[in-house]
Amino acid sequence: MKPLEEQVITIERALGERMIKHALVVVRSWLNELGEANAFEQTYHSIFERNEALFSQWLITDEAEQDEQLNQLTGEAYRLVDAVYAELRIQRGLSPRMHGFNGENMQSIMHYFSSCIQFKPHDLEWLSNVLNNSSQSHIALMALTALTRNLRECFSEDILRVLIEGIRSENTLVAEQCLANVLLLFAHYDVRIDFFRELQDLFVEAIGDGEHAFDTLCAIIRSVKVNISEMIASGELEMHNLPPELQNLLDQTGMQGAAPKIEEMIMPSSEREYMAGLVQMLPETWLYMVVVGDDLIRKQKIAAMFLSIGNMDMLWDQLDKAEQMLVQKLRKTAGDAKDYINYGHCLLLRGDRMMAFENYREARNMCKTAKEFYALFRPDRRHLVDRGIPVEYVYMIEDQLFSL
Repeated sequence: MKPLEEQVITIERALGERMIKHALVVVRSWLNELGEANAFEQTYHSIFERNEALFSQWLITDEAEQDEQLNQLTGEAYRLVDAVYAELRIQRGLSPRMHGFNGENMQSIMHYFSSCIQFKPHDLEWLSNVLNNSSQSHIALMALTALTRNLRECFSEDILRVLIEGIRSENTLVAEQCLANVLLLFAHYDVRIDFFRELQDLFVEAIGDGEHAFDTLCAIIRSVKVNISEMIASGELEMHNLPPELQNLLDQTGMQGAAPKIEEMIMPSSEREYMAGLVQMLPETWLYMVVVGDDLIRKQKIAAMFLSIGNMDMLWDQLDKAEQMLVQKLRKTAGDAKDYINYGHCLLLRGDRMMAFENYREARNMCKTAKEFYALFRPDRRHLVDRGIPVEYVYMIEDQLFSL
């Protein structure tokens, strides 16, 4: 039997393509493990039978509503998967069965919302209340921080609905954190989010013209390279200028003045790596279509934001613009290895091999090892080859940069 993580991936891929029967095969094995007395058998059989009936109907008729019926049934299948998966995790001891929390105790709140995978109606009501209570904003921020990674492990339609409502909170900091969390979760769950139309509609309504959502999305992209400890050390970020809600949260958690601990709470190294991967896939998501879409100004801004973190994916076909932006950046700041690699790409593609190699060499010198350099350079191979650079030339450049 496949590991649980692989089974989850199999289900997500199957349901993303509306292959309900494939997904139910895995769910059946989960239900067998839970035992005959499990609470999900009726729902399982209902989905299985309706899927069979829908296919039989498709074989003999061509009705317009069949596509929407399949979408709705896929959404139901996702909900069944989520419920069974949560119960299975608890039965296997992978997640605890939670029995409430102390709403006045920060550690209790943190533990509950970072561990609970079966939220109850009164949990949702409590969370909704604190998100909209200005005197409890530090508690709200703690709950939101705890939920961030928990919801990536176990999707919760109900919690996500509360977070979308929280985007309208009168407390600016809480509203912005809700918005950031929702943006990340929509990107993370892009494959399945099309089958949760209600959540999509609530989100579109909550963000209005999308301008603030776009700015927040840009901030998320920029955060991939933000180093809070360095910002505090340089004076760019001063602790006494932090919002009072965040000051209160740091006091409550004993992190006031401890830059490394603050950074670890807000953006640990593992989180930075995860964020970089999420940003990489962002242009292909429903979220991007809604927040950026065909707006040319937003497209230009986000392309510049991508380039600022060393990602040229949105500018490979606008090399003049990319080169201009890189030159400006390298004149103003020291730049990093990826900036010099990207500038080298621009030069190579317009035929200046010598200057391209000089920039690649500068990037290589900035890297501690050849492995570190190749990790930055090699993902761009296909872009260079697709735009006319023979792959043999790329190999030759890499060979010359192996040791300096």
